[in-house]
Amino acid sequence: MVTPDLDDISAWQYDLPAELIASRPAARRDDSRLMIVRRDSGRIEHRQIRDLPDLLSCGDLLLFNNTKVLPARLFGFRTSTQGKWEGLFLEELSDGHWKIAGQTRGRLTVGESLTLIPASEIGSTPALQPSRSGDELQLKLIERSADGTWRVLPSRPGDSIQLLEQFGTLPLPPYIGRKVADADDQHRYQTVFADKPGAIAAPTAGLHFTPELLQRCADKGIASSEVTLHVGIGTFRPVSSQRLSEHKMHSEWGRLPVDSANSIASARSSGGNVVAVGTTSVRTVEAAARSGTLAGWQGSTDLFIKPGFEFSVADQLLTNFHLPGSTLIVLVAAIAGYNLTMEAYRQAVSQKYRFYSYGDAMLIL
Repeated sequence: MVTPDLDDISAWQYDLPAELIASRPAARRDDSRLMIVRRDSGRIEHRQIRDLPDLLSCGDLLLFNNTKVLPARLFGFRTSTQGKWEGLFLEELSDGHWKIAGQTRGRLTVGESLTLIPASEIGSTPALQPSRSGDELQLKLIERSADGTWRVLPSRPGDSIQLLEQFGTLPLPPYIGRKVADADDQHRYQTVFADKPGAIAAPTAGLHFTPELLQRCADKGIASSEVTLHVGIGTFRPVSSQRLSEHKMHSEWGRLPVDSANSIASARSSGGNVVAVGTTSVRTVEAAARSGTLAGWQGSTDLFIKPGFEFSVADQLLTNFHLPGSTLIVLVAAIAGYNLTMEAYRQAVSQKYRFYSYGDAMLIL
């Protein structure tokens, strides 16, 4: 197979029938299918997530992202015109302001306000109108950034997470096809180990794990450790330039705790593999390792992992199937190789694997 120009975004496209995009998760988290991609032989096998303990070895270390998805999707209206508005909370700034993105008819102006509707009054098809309970939150528009996001001031002081719990809902990716997360999403679009609020998208490879599967791994001597990477809006954005070398990578906040760094060192010293669960776990540990020594670390990273990258920590990867032309499929190819990655995706389509956040998974060994 002739390898194309990997700096050209067209090399990272593939055809995906719409019916293979998973709009709902499997009945059980560990019911998902698992494709095994063996780099040493180029072989591709087809198993189930529940087989994972049989595929890893005693002494291996599973590295999970423990971020928790915020109820960051917001619905409301322009206070002055009553025009509908939909948006997304991105982060709380140090001065108590919020950073948000959104869309509405017309052009928003500095000084006007948005009125949010409580989550309890938002149906599956939002018909936005002033709150029946009179319980509202206003966001005053302070400044528009060059990237189209806004700095806003909430009308109530207090913890942003508590306000989002009252006025927000989980921000499902658009390809799932539901604007408003339902009761099943509230449970299944979080990992069972989600503990650190801050993400606006789930670390989806972790969604397959159940307490029982984690215990079966532990019983075999497969260790577990956690990092944090708050998945941001840029994760699912397609590369906007024709050349990867011209793409500006998004930045996300991450943390590698000291005890997790010690667990990695211990696994390495005993000959075990570090198995990153999800691309976000890979980015976290590889960003931490860029300092030269793997120790406790936290900060923002815009690390773009693509073919040619020299991995310092992650030996193996468990990941879902990603969008064409995304930085995530590029990361997968950095560890599995371009030709093997694209063959795996070809087989996933032909074998009717389920794709994206609620879909099936791939284990690169």
